[in-house]
Amino acid sequence: MLASVKDILWEAKNNGYAVGAFNASNMEVAQAIIRAAAKKKCPAIIQVTEKTLSYAGDSVIVEVIKAVIEKESGSLPIGFHLDHGRSLEVVARAIELGITSVMIDASRSDLQDNIAITKRVVDFAHPKKVAVQAEIGNVPRLGEIDQNPNWDKIMTDPLEAKWLVEETGVDALAIGIGNAHDFFRERPEPDWERLDSIHKLLPDIPLILHGASDWVNHKVVEAVKRGVVCFNVDTDLRIAFNTTLCQFTHDKCDILDPRKILAEARDAVQKVVEKKIDLFRNLK
Repeated sequence: MLASVKDILWEAKNNGYAVGAFNASNMEVAQAIIRAAAKKKCPAIIQVTEKTLSYAGDSVIVEVIKAVIEKESGSLPIGFHLDHGRSLEVVARAIELGITSVMIDASRSDLQDNIAITKRVVDFAHPKKVAVQAEIGNVPRLGEIDQNPNWDKIMTDPLEAKWLVEETGVDALAIGIGNAHDFFRERPEPDWERLDSIHKLLPDIPLILHGASDWVNHKVVEAVKRGVVCFNVDTDLRIAFNTTLCQFTHDKCDILDPRKILAEARDAVQKVVEKKIDLFRNLK
């Protein structure tokens, strides 16, 4: 069932585990995510980006995902979230389409502008009972900055994070502690002391880590101990989906029914999501 992302995050926070927020760009990936969550009997968050909304035609992909949630999840709580909304206009469009949780990413702006933009989104979204996630600090991606950044300058400043939350009233906060999007080279070891400081200053805010596709067991365990309740996963799903498509293209190009190929790709993504759910939930 379609459920509150805020409730899902707090359930994880109160019970000492993390949930996965998985990006979907088409029906098959959405099905894979929901089927994996249903198989594991664990709540999950499915999310779309601004690019996905534009590519698929806004209401089309939103209605597809909502239909998949309704059909596949039963009574299992599944959240629906906008990932990396860059402006109030994009966020407003997502809310109008029926997405019940949104991220406003003004992290590339200076602190004052980030606070101002985020506050506008919160003031718009909260009366509509839509949760808001903000981001502070830089979670880099390829092509944006040099592969060897000064991490101390781009990671989340704990005091600035506290200020942003207090000034805006956001429901969740995405932070940077050396994590990175896609194939950008991460900090050799996450800045655990920084995460401890953020959590100490903001004990009542669910903390989110983006760029978590390649995070392994010990990093996940340490992050959850220090207040992280949600890991965003996109790259690993793309790799599983695209690898399967490429295998068919090279080895089985005589198949004329695209559904056979897409079904195999869907199964590959589901296996990845199942492993991620186990990793985030069964912490030792």
